Amino acid sequence: MSRYGIVRRVSRRQAGGFSLIEVLIALVILALGLLGFALLQTLNLRYTQSANYRTQATNLAYDLLDQMRSNHYAAAWYAGPAGASFAPGDVTSRQCGRTVGTVTIEQNVARWQCQVFAALGDEARATVTYNNRDVVVTLSWGERLELGPSSTTFEVETVL
Repeated sequence: MSRYGIVRRVSRRQAGGFSLIEVLIALVILALGLLGFALLQTLNLRYTQSANYRTQATNLAYDLLDQMRSNHYAAAWYAGPAGASFAPGDVTSRQCGRTVGTVTIEQNVARWQCQVFAALGDEARATVTYNNRDVVVTLSWGERLELGPSSTTFEVETVL
């Protein structure tokens, strides 16, 4: 007997480690944590790809604007359907090639359209407007997000 009461002796059966139900509960909690981590990684990859598309669109839009600035007397030729604007399906990988030697505006535009097609995919579209030295370049492309397919648009406006 102890000073504070009766001492209970615990048998080996009662003091023997974890029960099976405790182990199963721990495994369920671990599995839910790992599933949450996997979902986090998947979303991270999607948002990284979305940021990559936006970076590519920014670089491509500014590339076209630099071409127009370097040849500002012919900048109006870059606008409209006869210029750099195109709809999905207008540009294919078969049309894309590299021109050697003297390059015309049409060849520069075709190269730029191929770069947009290669960087932003089959659903890419470009709209270029020129109005009295005001230029607007709009690039749109399709993305797959967690809520389903969507269209993203990047637009830059400047004065030449």
